[in-house]
Amino acid sequence: MDIIKMAREMGAAIQQEPEYLALCAAKQANDEDENLQKMITDFNKLMQEGEMLAAEEGANIDEIGAQIQDGYDAIMSNVNMVRYNQCKDKIDSLMQKVVAILAASVNGEDPMTFDPEAEEEHHCGGDCGHCHGCD
Repeated sequence: MDIIKMAREMGAAIQQEPEYLALCAAKQANDEDENLQKMITDFNKLMQEGEMLAAEEGANIDEIGAQIQDGYDAIMSNVNMVRYNQCKDKIDSLMQKVVAILAASVNGEDPMTFDPEAEEEHHCGGDCGHCHGCD
């Protein structure tokens, strides 16, 4: 059994999951959203200006700080960015479950019965043998 080969196969399987496919579609929508791309470019320029101003002694960075915050808020409220972040959260959740199962296996737990949902819900390893109760 070649564990690296199995990891590669798992990687290929993950790339077929609906969560991954949705993330790819959301990323493409972000890339094709000209308004969003302009907002990101403008935001990056403001960040550079803010860094240059911050380096100046006695500089008042309140105004540019407010512009940076407004730019960030506009980017994050863009419909395509909202969708991308929702998709990213879903794939991150899936990956946390995969990693939790692997970590539990390395710690001697049965990967077939380990419940990554219980770990997420209770913030523990899911083994209640030495548990003082869930919060």
